[in-house]
Amino acid sequence: MGWSESEKLVVVLEDGNFKLIVLTNFEEPRPHLMADPGLNEPPHSWTVIPPQYTLSRHVEVLLATGSTILTVDTKESQDQLLQQGPFTKMAVSPNGKFLALFTSDGKLWVVSTDFQKNLSEFATKSQVPPQQLIWCGTDSVVLYWDKIVLMVGPFGDYIKYSYDDAIYLIPEIDGVRVISSDKCEFLQKVPNVTEEIFKIGSTAPAAMLFDALDHFERRSPKADENIRSIRAELAEAVDACTEAAGHEFSQYWQRNLLKAAAFGKAFLESYNADNFVDMCQTLRVLNAVRYYEIGIPITYTQYTRLTPDVLIDRLINRHHHLLALRICEFLKMRTDRVLIHWACAKIKKSTDDEETICHMIVEKLINKPGLSYAEIANTAYKVGQPKLATRLLDYEPRAADQVPLLMSMQEDELALIKAIESGDTDLVYLVMLHLKRKLPLPEFFRIINNKPMACNLFEVYCKQQDLKLLADFYYQDDRCVESANITILESYKQKDLNERTNKLKIALKSYQDDKEHAFEAKAVDENIRLLQVQAQFEKEMNQQLVGLPLNETVYKCITTNNPNKANKLKSDFKIPDKRFWWIKLKALVEMRDWPELERLSKSKKSPIGYEEALALKDIQLLREIQSKCTDQIIAQELDAYIAQLSSK
Repeated sequence: MGWSESEKLVVVLEDGNFKLIVLTNFEEPRPHLMADPGLNEPPHSWTVIPPQYTLSRHVEVLLATGSTILTVDTKESQDQLLQQGPFTKMAVSPNGKFLALFTSDGKLWVVSTDFQKNLSEFATKSQVPPQQLIWCGTDSVVLYWDKIVLMVGPFGDYIKYSYDDAIYLIPEIDGVRVISSDKCEFLQKVPNVTEEIFKIGSTAPAAMLFDALDHFERRSPKADENIRSIRAELAEAVDACTEAAGHEFSQYWQRNLLKAAAFGKAFLESYNADNFVDMCQTLRVLNAVRYYEIGIPITYTQYTRLTPDVLIDRLINRHHHLLALRICEFLKMRTDRVLIHWACAKIKKSTDDEETICHMIVEKLINKPGLSYAEIANTAYKVGQPKLATRLLDYEPRAADQVPLLMSMQEDELALIKAIESGDTDLVYLVMLHLKRKLPLPEFFRIINNKPMACNLFEVYCKQQDLKLLADFYYQDDRCVESANITILESYKQKDLNERTNKLKIALKSYQDDKEHAFEAKAVDENIRLLQVQAQFEKEMNQQLVGLPLNETVYKCITTNNPNKANKLKSDFKIPDKRFWWIKLKALVEMRDWPELERLSKSKKSPIGYEEALALKDIQLLREIQSKCTDQIIAQELDAYIAQLSSK
């Protein structure tokens, strides 16, 4: 199985059927089959063009077969109809625009990746394919045979290098790194600004400024002459010297170029020196990581592409924590990840006891507010030091990181305590539900019993989700009244009358055992009696009554012409006259039984009276009552009320 890789992209060429499979996401790997190239034999060579460099914005694979090249993406395979092949080596430039090809007759051919432009051809006079064919930036192509390196430029110019030992070439965005058994060299095109300054006979503004510094240090008046000659381009010259300093590895030339830039800057009235200051900072960082004990010979171009964050990651992965920390402080970056990585490494390697390690780590990190100890504690737990992990988590400022880790470490009760201390109800629920799934109920109840916030939240949860569990919780805690309350709630969910009655009787006994809950006991007892009466009336009336409130039961008895049963309910349950009359009045109105209404009104003095109409300030109703009233005293009172309301 062959494969090719570019950044976060992998393309696999299967053996046997020569199908292409692409994987573009390592975090959620989902391999996709590309279009069938229709090969019957392995390609002479092949390479990948990443999606950011293609017109289709999809991965493209170039396969050299026969005398031509196939361009394959996820949808189709296209023959470029070339005749110059077969191509034994190929390489795509870092910017994805150019393709370098090595033919079987020893010719290096450079074309655009869409095969529309023929850029250059170079005869290497070697029919043996090179061991490596790579790009040096986007300016030239480098070919490597055994101990021989050939660098070919865009116009047919070339340079040949010989090596005594075998080497390996690693392409970079701005050059080629040459790795041998005892050293690392970097091959690149000389930067344009460097060439402008140091080229023999150069009259570029930057070269004149650099020369002016030399004359100034030798106290030559020609320094002033040089400055005057480039006065209009002086700012440009300062920028060029600053940039050239960045491309230098030699600190001697870095200093000289920066001195030249500073010298020219002194003659400018208004010049933004931010680039100059940034370059001075950058060079201090680059020189520090290039030091042989660190061994990261990174270029200025690579540094700006990678960013300081990636450089810090490389340093801490190599365990250069002190340098990484100093660079972060120098560049005013957060030092959290450096310190966390250092602490994790210390835990993994240290042979000291847990107390010493904890003291050492906390002493270093205690003055860093907001720094997370979760990753450090997790590392301690994974290497078999759970006590150290627990102690470190005491310093974790974020409960959302602290609590889940404590749970994974089996520190369940401590996790619940920390969640409660945070005041985050979601975290408390997270721990409680975890404990409920994990532990036997008695153990679970024991843990939350002495924690009021946990108990309250648990009750809220159970009232919505699991009343039976809440009843068990109250029972084990001898909370008889609360348990009775739950039993009553459960009774309302029972459809069978006997089951409902039995649960109410259980609740009644709990209330009767507590003298402070006599009212509840009486209410439950009346509810039981009402259910029994309703069940009896249901059979006699053929009406659904069980479960109705007392008032509705009376109302139903009246509307179904069972006044005796209504009177019995009034008597048995001591319904006040006023309430009973209102129920009866509404029922008779509903039935349109006007004769009975008239008989009711004349049977005895009404407990509800006409004051109700006065309270509602209903003049029309008062007049209607007056027209039907036969009592002169009441009629006079009604006149007075009507007059009172009319005057307002």
